[in-house]
Amino acid sequence: MKSVISLLLVATLSSFAPLTVADVLLLDAIMEAPANNSEGLPRPRTGQTMDSVRSQFGAPVQELPWVGEPPISRWVYDDFTVYFEYEHVINTVVHR
Repeated sequence: MKSVISLLLVATLSSFAPLTVADVLLLDAIMEAPANNSEGLPRPRTGQTMDSVRSQFGAPVQELPWVGEPPISRWVYDDFTVYFEYEHVINTVVHR
């Protein structure tokens, strides 16, 4: 009888184990890393113009056209994608 109770207790407690496991998002680490330093990947900063991005990082691998209102476009580089609203950077997403 004691072994049956122990077995039920172990089975019950082990069913809660998956609830305590969680994935760690890389977004926090990417957002906390400064945009241009040796610790993080150099990438365009919010507010930077298209001309300054092109002069600092070169031509993108792919330029996708404006979409929507306000117009949003994106430039795809090997390591990241840059999103522009009009002529200014609104976000940079690092490829993983």
